[in-house]
Amino acid sequence: MGARSVNATPCPCGSGHAYAACCGRWHAGPNHLQAPDAEVLMRSRYCAYVRDDLAYLRATWAPETCPADLAPNPPGLKWLGLEVRQHAQQDADHATVRFVARSKLGGRAHRLQETSRFERRNGRWLYVGGDLN
Repeated sequence: MGARSVNATPCPCGSGHAYAACCGRWHAGPNHLQAPDAEVLMRSRYCAYVRDDLAYLRATWAPETCPADLAPNPPGLKWLGLEVRQHAQQDADHATVRFVARSKLGGRAHRLQETSRFERRNGRWLYVGGDLN
């Protein structure tokens, strides 16, 4: 697939925008790793999971909670969609995002429901952890 068609592809995060104008700019653009808020970071991380971009996931994960054994998607996993249900800002440097991510593996559908915690450190939002709902 050429660069032009990839740039016009709808973003997996469900925003309705093209990938290049949405999460793609956070993955590789001049603002790399500078998502403006926790919800944008959450959406870009979901896209990184879809695209198996482990480097982006590690770079946006708080070092003290990032797993050492972060692995690519298993063969046959298909990500089906993301629904952001709530974005709450606790203060200037702390926020939560409640979401549902759907996937399918081996003919079985899965739903991951989580309330993720984010912190802004040195001007960058990072994923710290989450609680499964």
